[in-house]
Amino acid sequence: MQEKVDKWIRENGGYWDPLSISAQIQEEAGELAREVNNRYGGRKRKSSEEERDIGEEICDLMFALICMANSHEIDLEKYWTETISRRCERDKTRYK
Repeated sequence: MQEKVDKWIRENGGYWDPLSISAQIQEEAGELAREVNNRYGGRKRKSSEEERDIGEEICDLMFALICMANSHEIDLEKYWTETISRRCERDKTRYK
């Protein structure tokens, strides 16, 4: 995923500065939170507001997060492997 995002970003103007990417991450997280709250929380959807696809909102957030990682030359595969290993070891009996 990182390679595909990098290719697209480089073909379309390059990476934004870290603060702008951070703002984009917050915006995308907010859109996801809003849809989840509309469906499962106390917030009522406005009549003019369309239902959004949660999967699409998650992927929009992932795209922004990958942009942040790429702009800092972070290998997400490396960190994902470490994170999942740590969680599996630390929490292996926690939820049983």
